[in-house]
Amino acid sequence: MLKKTLIISYIVVVAVMAIATFVEKLSGTRLYVEWWFSLLWALLTAAGLTWLLKQRVRRPSVVTLHLGFVVILAGALLTRLFSEQGIIHIREGETAAEYLTDDALAHELPFTLRLDTFAIRFHPGTRAAADYESHLTLTDGSLQTGITVSMNNIYSHGGYRLYQMSYDEDLRGTVLSVNSDPWGIPVTYCGYALLFCGLIWMLIDPKGSYRRIASSPLLKRGLLSTIVIAAPVVFSVAAPRTFPKETAERFGNLCVVYNDRVCPLQTYALDFTKKLSGQRRYGAFSAEQVLAGFIFFKEDWDAEPLIKVKGEELKQALHLGGRASVNDFFGGDYLLGPYLMDYRQGAHEGVNKQAAQMDDRLMVVMELQQGTPLKVFPFTLQGETTWYSPVDEQVPEAIPMPNRLFMGTIFQLLYEEAAAGNYTKVNAYLDKMLSYQQQHAGASMPSSMHLHAERLYNSIPFATILFMVCLTMGFLTLFYFIAALAKGRRSKPFVVFSVIVMAVCFLALTLCESLRWIISGTIPMSNGYETMLLMAWMLQLLTLFTVRRFPVMLTFGFLLSGFFLLVSHISQMDPQIGHLMPVLRSPLLTVHVSIIMMSFALLSLTFICGLTALTIRAFNRHAGESIEALAMLSRLFLYPALTTLGLGIFIGAVWANISWGTYWSWDPKETWALITFMVYAIVAHVQTFPVFRRPVPYHVFVTFSFLTILMTYFGVNYFLGGMHSYA
Repeated sequence: MLKKTLIISYIVVVAVMAIATFVEKLSGTRLYVEWWFSLLWALLTAAGLTWLLKQRVRRPSVVTLHLGFVVILAGALLTRLFSEQGIIHIREGETAAEYLTDDALAHELPFTLRLDTFAIRFHPGTRAAADYESHLTLTDGSLQTGITVSMNNIYSHGGYRLYQMSYDEDLRGTVLSVNSDPWGIPVTYCGYALLFCGLIWMLIDPKGSYRRIASSPLLKRGLLSTIVIAAPVVFSVAAPRTFPKETAERFGNLCVVYNDRVCPLQTYALDFTKKLSGQRRYGAFSAEQVLAGFIFFKEDWDAEPLIKVKGEELKQALHLGGRASVNDFFGGDYLLGPYLMDYRQGAHEGVNKQAAQMDDRLMVVMELQQGTPLKVFPFTLQGETTWYSPVDEQVPEAIPMPNRLFMGTIFQLLYEEAAAGNYTKVNAYLDKMLSYQQQHAGASMPSSMHLHAERLYNSIPFATILFMVCLTMGFLTLFYFIAALAKGRRSKPFVVFSVIVMAVCFLALTLCESLRWIISGTIPMSNGYETMLLMAWMLQLLTLFTVRRFPVMLTFGFLLSGFFLLVSHISQMDPQIGHLMPVLRSPLLTVHVSIIMMSFALLSLTFICGLTALTIRAFNRHAGESIEALAMLSRLFLYPALTTLGLGIFIGAVWANISWGTYWSWDPKETWALITFMVYAIVAHVQTFPVFRRPVPYHVFVTFSFLTILMTYFGVNYFLGGMHSYA
């Protein structure tokens, strides 16, 4: 009866958490705050503790791990019962002595706060925020002190913690979050410490399950499974006028403010070309030549059919082929106009949605030809650098007249010389623009190392090349291991060759990640595109560490890293490099994301093991030893995956407490990460669930459990949303 109660309560808790994320998305109702939800957790905790006592579990690593969860839940209960949270809104020069809670009730503070100034610090030369800072005076009796509260920089006093939350649009007021949790936080952090110790202890315990699995002789055998290869599309085009290649490269070497950072114009040209044509270049033309063509030879390029048309409904409605020109959308009137009107009135499906997406791409061309995005003229006044476009009407009069004349006339001179085909003069003018930028950009000008790194990064399509190499090698090694299994022997030269290819891929991806790190100044894991690259990098690293003992890891590593690189190549994830939001600029966040990505990579390998084993069993009912070997290999990945996932989740909670004032908010990504942890933890409890000692049920379970990872990563990002939808 006790075991049934434990199993039922566990399943119910996981199911309710999953359902609650959809209920909140569809209706806005938060089930997590209901009393019965807390009661479910209390029932599960009581059943779990009773079961552990009944089973007389004495292994210190197991006791420490489960005690950590109990203490964390106790801390959560104390936080719910005794913590206080609210908001303080203060205008400059005003004083606040109370805070408002969610129920709009005012509560007194044991001190007062006066806002002296609020300021936004920007990255040099851009309007991208680097930090939000509230400078306040705190008064507590006879104590009066100046304090600063900013993102990831809390201030604590008298048991209360102050967090930077928001600010007024006129920048003359600030909104602070205030939190007082004297009992919940220390108890919860104690639980985290026990959990961390237990998870790591689980891996190194000489008498633990993981060490027994790692020493199993069955791990000397293995196999693998499936994925697809995509090929680039090549098309031929006519030859509209544009800059020669050398001149276009000079043009691309200029800097511009794009995506809220100062970068080579080449970067803007690449994104511009990819947005229109879906590729990095157009036929024989480089991205810089395409950009220059649209600027300086408008008539030629407006008639050029380089815009990729994706929607079938839009193609039929406007009688378009797979590619169209800008002119194809202007037949007297703007042909997308009626569909855009319907879209703005709420018809967001089919041809209307496709028309809105196409309109977005056409507007990029229109804005470029108006000159608005070309912020290539910096000037520094009183230590602050601003970049201006040639059509900017708000150039301060404090800028000397020669500089203003240069900004206003240089493009006209470029137009005239380009039309006349005098590219010697065009090159000279472009050199003058570069010299002007170097003289007047101040600290906003990227260093020579940054510029070289970005140009090198732009010149190599890392994800495209590597996904084709990895998937090709994945299939080759798959066929090789199948043949080797049939013949009973292996070819050492082929394995050595495969290891060399994997090492080269790893070094190339390391270079890619290093270049993105140099360019952005932060570890590249701030968006979906970068986390896909990171997953591939970690998988390749794991492969190189384990391939000597488990050669079959070559197939795992090639196919899975190839899959992640393929996703980064073909998906709609944003490959642009930009500044991180201020709240994300935290070392703890970097550790949190990298550890979570490591766990997802390891759990992906358990999925491949399961899929392979089930495929083998479907075609060969007598391949029991191979299936059992794959189960052992899968468990070898499972335990470190659970360790890293647990560490990642709760390191994230510590970061959230430092940055937001609450370590757990039941955000969809938090909730689904916890669901993933709890689902995969089931097969680690073979004493409670002996059925999972058998390889086939184990493989079935971990194969279908992979759906929780897909939901955590893709489902949250693209459907449920929440604070973590940028991750």
